[in-house]
Amino acid sequence: MTTTIIQPGEIEKLAGEIPFVYIPSRNGIFHDRAGRLRTLAHDHSMKDFLIFMANLCEAQQAALNDFPDVPLPQETQLKLCRAHGMPPLSVQSWQRDPAWQQALRKIADRVQQHATPASKETIARLQHMDSAALEMLAGAILSGRYEDIDLAAAPFVAAALQVYWTHMTTTLGVRAFGRNDISNLCPACASAPVASVVRIGGGEQGLRYLSCSLCETQWHMVRVKCSNCESTKDIGYYSIEGSSGAVKAESCDECGTYLKIAYMDKDPHVDPVADDLATLALDLMMDNSGKSRSGPNLFLMTASDPAA
Repeated sequence: MTTTIIQPGEIEKLAGEIPFVYIPSRNGIFHDRAGRLRTLAHDHSMKDFLIFMANLCEAQQAALNDFPDVPLPQETQLKLCRAHGMPPLSVQSWQRDPAWQQALRKIADRVQQHATPASKETIARLQHMDSAALEMLAGAILSGRYEDIDLAAAPFVAAALQVYWTHMTTTLGVRAFGRNDISNLCPACASAPVASVVRIGGGEQGLRYLSCSLCETQWHMVRVKCSNCESTKDIGYYSIEGSSGAVKAESCDECGTYLKIAYMDKDPHVDPVADDLATLALDLMMDNSGKSRSGPNLFLMTASDPAA
């Protein structure tokens, strides 16, 4: 099912009135995602997978709730980054604190009780990796170099990295971040978006926010505009026939990519990561149409396509 938008652009508020950055609640981000995954798991063909991911998200929330203090950018550095359109927590330049590895071990210990035999073997491998090996794995994930890594272990490492970066962004708060010179990358950490969300309520009503695949930061981008190449021509919207329409694939004929978009007015509980995991049929449909995905879900890394 496809809907083509003839007139590009939307009538949105004046730029000065639009909240540019939105950061979800630290106390509930992963817990709420776990709840969404459990809701989506009902009568789903991938029920076991979605429930396991819910358990992983609960482990992320527990690790975030207990995350220790770590070094953060000082105000002078934040001010400089805002002035020059630079993400202060860029995955390519920020020096990772070893605390993320502590979070990984806590997540692994908590998830293990719900894991399948294969997942338990993966967790055992992680628990025997030394710090240097874990840092190499983290660096490969954050750089999108998936070809030579342990793909079974990667989602657990990604989960811990998400907790670490979410701890930093929620500690710094929205005022720390300005507009990025590259508008389709996260203004906090320079990661690509996993999906976008059309929000409801308050000053964000009807506005589209790209959702970071790593640090949970969301940033505004006008609607009916490709989140990859920023073209406003030949933008199409696809959904699975018979679905609620709460999640669609926004595709661009100019660059040949797509990214999912979730509509809170259709379902106020949509979550960019959870609903992405639950709509893999939509990815298959887009793949068959010749479109490639422009942003990764760090729980779905593959060696053949970093964004698949």
